[in-house]
Amino acid sequence: LPRLNAGSSSDGTEDSDFSAEHEHADRTESFGRTRRNTRLTRASLRLSQSSQDLKQAANQDESPPRTPTGNAPSSESDIDVSSPNISLDESLAKELSLKDSVSDLSHRPKRRRFHDSYNFNMKCPTPGCNSLGHLTGKHERHFSISGCPLYHNLSADECKDLSSQTRASSRDKQVEERTLSHRQDENRHATRHQAPTERQMRYKEKVSEMRKKRNSGLLKEQKDKHMEHRQSHGNNREPLLENITSDYDLELFRKAQARASEDLEKLRLQGQVPEGSNMIKTIVFGRYELDTWYHSPYPEEYARLGRLYMCEFCLKYMKSQTILRRHMAKCVWKHPPGDEIYRKGNISVFEVDGKKNKIYCQNLCLLAKLFLDHKTLYYDVEPFLFYVMTEADNTGCHLVGYFSKEKNSFLNYNVSCILTMPQYMRQGYGKMLIDFSYLLSKVEEKVGSPERPLSDLGLISYRSYWKEVLLRYLNQFQGKEISIKEISQETAVNPVDIVSTLQSLQMLKYWKGKHLVLKRQDLIDDWKAKETKRGSSKTIDPTALKWTPPKGT
Repeated sequence: LPRLNAGSSSDGTEDSDFSAEHEHADRTESFGRTRRNTRLTRASLRLSQSSQDLKQAANQDESPPRTPTGNAPSSESDIDVSSPNISLDESLAKELSLKDSVSDLSHRPKRRRFHDSYNFNMKCPTPGCNSLGHLTGKHERHFSISGCPLYHNLSADECKDLSSQTRASSRDKQVEERTLSHRQDENRHATRHQAPTERQMRYKEKVSEMRKKRNSGLLKEQKDKHMEHRQSHGNNREPLLENITSDYDLELFRKAQARASEDLEKLRLQGQVPEGSNMIKTIVFGRYELDTWYHSPYPEEYARLGRLYMCEFCLKYMKSQTILRRHMAKCVWKHPPGDEIYRKGNISVFEVDGKKNKIYCQNLCLLAKLFLDHKTLYYDVEPFLFYVMTEADNTGCHLVGYFSKEKNSFLNYNVSCILTMPQYMRQGYGKMLIDFSYLLSKVEEKVGSPERPLSDLGLISYRSYWKEVLLRYLNQFQGKEISIKEISQETAVNPVDIVSTLQSLQMLKYWKGKHLVLKRQDLIDDWKAKETKRGSSKTIDPTALKWTPPKGT
């Protein structure tokens, strides 16, 4: 029965109205509480689902979530907070604890994978490409020209269509046929001149028939299309290949491209080809295999290789040992191009004009950049002369080192870049190159100096050379007064270099308002002992030089 309140009538009409309103208010409050519970339950459900997604995404890198008992949950009910019988306080407590667990899960450190950074940091070098898609159709992004659909005049969707299951199954079928053919051949009696099998003959006839279907030549419209494509894109796109060969050969070429790109992609994802580093690790140069020191801007298709093969005479760079062997069989070069201006014994120096032998000088600069850090000259070689030192034997003149100089230097630099090949370092060839550069300055009746900045090895070599020049001059000098200007005119060394060397040897003192050059006999005696021990095999003979200074450019 409803409880009677003060002021209510005996018939209960007012009480009935008040109880009805009270019942309505209770029902409204209950409904509101039910809606709040429903919202909380739905929010906790969404939160639990998001936490489950995060846990599943991090399952590879993180251990499974732990229950309060410390064990992995056996089912979803162990961590479910959306039960309809749960109280409001428990729901709020579990919701807050779940938020904390989700926050902890989102802030847990994950192991950084190579392909994650690769996918977002690498960029295709093809102009206008967004790095999406791959030539094989199996990857979402690409990093180089070899996997760029745009470079191969395709779209990402076309690449995916070309790599459909039908093509994959046909490729597997070809592999099975070849394997079966090889097994049949192994069962036959092996002879030196074995006749082709019946299967091989049928396949050969089939290929011949497909190649006969090739068009005789390009029509005028097709030629104009090819020329327009070439003029529009230049080397940024692959030339149009349709109608220049048979469909069979074109398909083989496309398959080879896709397979090579896929192999490179696997190496990239495995971390064997690190991003942002010099990918040319070694070069095969003559009978030597040399480890490179720095990055050199070779073309992208060569720069991504781990090893380059070079002809040591013409400096042409190649991709494989087979190509190098074929090149060496027909290469007629046995010495650098240009004029031989010095020869003594097996040492020769050739003067090569960058304007007349542009390709050779560019290849020489690219080779030098592999071992020099500060070199910036690669392709603009026309204003320079290159002096290449070689060592001759019965196979030809092998590259020892070189230096380059400007044809018209405003600051009288006699060396712009100098390099001794790694296999000839620490044998005296570097000082021979420096001595030869100053010999040319003497013939030109100029005072020379190397272009700055010098590399670390270059500075060591020049300091050692300047020291020897000064000690030799002081050993032969018999007078009492000496001037820096006289030393410079006699040795063709810049006065600034002479002063810096004297200061490093502690042979220059300031006394009573004058600069004095001290003749330290102990240093001279040490130098004479080293000269006697070294001999005269690695020195430049001025009489062996046959050269006149070039006039103009």
